Amino acid sequence: MSTEMLAPPAPGGGIALTRVVMLAMRELRSGLRGFYIFIACVALGVMVITGVGALSDALRGGFERQGEAILGGDVTFGRMHVRAAGREREWLAAQGRMSETATLRAMARRADGEEQALVEIKAVDEHYPLAGEVRVGGAASLEQALRSGAGAVADPILLERLRLKTGDPMMIGEAEVMVRAAITSVPDAIADRLTYGPRVFVSLETLEKTGLVQPGTLVRWRYALKLPDGAGEDPAALEAFRERAKAALAEAGFTIADRRDPSPQVSRTLERLRQFLTFLGLTALLVGGVGVANAVATFIDRRRKVIATMKSLGATSRIVLAVFLVQVLAMTAVGVLAGLGLGLAVPAVLNVLYGDVLPIRAEITVSAASLVTGAAYGILVALLFTLWPLGRAELVSASVLFRDEVAPERVRPRALIVGLTLAVAAALIVFAVAMSDSKRIALYFCLGLIVVFAIFSALGTALTWAARKVKRPRVPELALAIGNIGAPGGLTRSVVLSLGAGLSLLVAVALADAALVAELTSRIPLQSPDYFVLDIPKADYPGIASLVSREAPGARLEDAPMLRGRLVKLNGTNVEEVKAPPEAQWVLAGDRGLTYAEDVPAGSKVVAGEWWPEDYAGEPLVSFESELAGKLGLKIGDTVTVNVLGRNLTARITNLREVKWETLALNFVMVFSPGTLKSAPYNLLATISLPKETTLETEARLARVLGKTYTSITVIRVKDAIDAFKVVFTKVMIAVRAAGSVTLLAGALVLAGALATAQRRRILEAVILKTLGATRRRILAAHLAEYLMLAATTAIVAVILGSLAAWIAVARVMEIEFVFSWRPVVEALALAVGCVALFGGIGTWAVLRARPVPYLRSE
Repeated sequence: MSTEMLAPPAPGGGIALTRVVMLAMRELRSGLRGFYIFIACVALGVMVITGVGALSDALRGGFERQGEAILGGDVTFGRMHVRAAGREREWLAAQGRMSETATLRAMARRADGEEQALVEIKAVDEHYPLAGEVRVGGAASLEQALRSGAGAVADPILLERLRLKTGDPMMIGEAEVMVRAAITSVPDAIADRLTYGPRVFVSLETLEKTGLVQPGTLVRWRYALKLPDGAGEDPAALEAFRERAKAALAEAGFTIADRRDPSPQVSRTLERLRQFLTFLGLTALLVGGVGVANAVATFIDRRRKVIATMKSLGATSRIVLAVFLVQVLAMTAVGVLAGLGLGLAVPAVLNVLYGDVLPIRAEITVSAASLVTGAAYGILVALLFTLWPLGRAELVSASVLFRDEVAPERVRPRALIVGLTLAVAAALIVFAVAMSDSKRIALYFCLGLIVVFAIFSALGTALTWAARKVKRPRVPELALAIGNIGAPGGLTRSVVLSLGAGLSLLVAVALADAALVAELTSRIPLQSPDYFVLDIPKADYPGIASLVSREAPGARLEDAPMLRGRLVKLNGTNVEEVKAPPEAQWVLAGDRGLTYAEDVPAGSKVVAGEWWPEDYAGEPLVSFESELAGKLGLKIGDTVTVNVLGRNLTARITNLREVKWETLALNFVMVFSPGTLKSAPYNLLATISLPKETTLETEARLARVLGKTYTSITVIRVKDAIDAFKVVFTKVMIAVRAAGSVTLLAGALVLAGALATAQRRRILEAVILKTLGATRRRILAAHLAEYLMLAATTAIVAVILGSLAAWIAVARVMEIEFVFSWRPVVEALALAVGCVALFGGIGTWAVLRARPVPYLRSE
């Protein structure tokens, strides 16, 4: 190393970049020792963020490329109850090739009536599907299977449940159909509404024979179009067509979708999942940032003599800072590139392992936005956690560097470095908020992380201060452990910060999970109904009530009229233009259940306004659910317009209701005054509540007799619906926990790095203690005591913070009752102790194996 290279620049000149880079590269000739944890921490966080973005890009790319097949055409028009006819049908048919389908729920039964199951009927015409292919087993094609007499194609699980095989008869409604084949794959399954049972395909002609389609039946009619001259492949042409359709069918009440976004609900779900997992990746990266700071501190600690030599030869603090900053940026680049590479491999790996179960085929694409996002997060976090230790190193004098082993000096970086650190932190927050769809949630998330880091940083400092002040016990191992906790340059701050942040998130997720499970299992009252009965014709209701009373004496039957309608305007504004919060978007998308009532429905109470008087016959009035009204900005006197049976109906809000949905009583978001919907064709929705002493045999017989006697109704067992929801909920929470564990993995890496940072000092300490007569057992006991005290203290604070975060998320955001559970708390404590004991034990074993002579000679 020549003195010319270290010479300060001329007055007023800058530092030569080539000189700095040459010095930095020379320093790295000895290898990457000390940077492995640094690179791993950066790579882990970048991998998660890039992998989430790449997977989202792959699925979205699949949506875009397969949109036509997923949707079943270029554009679809769908609505409840009313089949297109007359001018509407003529207009649709004139726009291109058209395919008509109808979907509804019904009961499928064996021909002997011994077994029955809830199914999703999909009736199709001869043109279905316009794009893609329905694969079936046991027949050459779907069309051949359905046109062969009254043919049907069913999901294999239905055939297994009803103990049927190809060629066997099956009853649907009033018609006997023959099972011609089993469904293998359906291209537009993801674009269909949520199904509550296995799918059964029949022809539209067969559907008419079942007698299921009656005025008021909950059937969804859907019309897929293939536009001429390739117009569906041109986004501008698609948008222009949608505008023409809205103008031509303004009052029809159709929900329109096109191939650019074949399932908006799925798109929104993917986007929210991407944001959530990106936040977890950012958390992992920030927790790993502590490891980055530890690695830089270790690196500087091992380069003390090099820095001292450089300063002795005339290097300025600016040159020292620049040299080591270049090295840190080079290592950051290695970590970012490794993270980007691993992240981009995530979609390919998942596609190989789980491609068959994904709803769409993932198109492996590389989005510049995903790469830039991952790289930007990695670089910003690395700078945030390296500027401070590098700023301290540049101000330490050569003489202090030589004696730092016994007299470490704590200095504050220059104001410029402090300002740059704050600027990087602000840029990181701005970037996170700007990249999020929900700015408010992103801002709260960032503020929450700042609070968590501040608390654990303060806790580490407080423990260090307390350990220095407390009186040493007479037990040598405990005295040594407390001394290590309070020692300058010890493990306390790093262990507390890294372990605490990871555990806080894990506890928050686990407690939120426990609260949601408790809400699901304990809030449903014992008096909730046992069965929902759908699509009851008004003329059949007296007979059904008599049958239920005969088969299950003491059973309670409650009913309500039910139609389906879609909100199209709020206070005269089209719902597409309403800026509703994400948690209220669902009520504006698709069809909603509607009813009318003379009295306030059970399970709800009026909290604002007045219920309409008995025998009211004035203008259309509506009662709106109070919580949703608040989110949509609706109040007493406002108007809502719904499309029912192809006609727009405007009603004024006269009262708001608080609804206890958990009672499973017959309740709706919107309840209209009787005169509004009473003349419309509708069916009844009913609940059956059985006495507690009712046996399963009686339940099964009642459902079987109802299905055989009244073929048009659909009987749904409430417990089965709840169990199905539990299965989905459990899978979601497992995925959330798995994602949350990435943060803990980052904490584990940081913990390992923290121990590596202090390894050299620990070895010297152990050598001196062994020279003075300390046994390995006593040194091991002292280290374990130190680790256990740090782990226990950190875990307790993490439990408190995690519990507070879970309470805010559950009680304030989800607005459900928060139930504290000790199980996740105990698991967190065990995990904290286990991590610290594992990595501490590995580090202590390396310390105990070190031979004294080389270390004593080197010092």
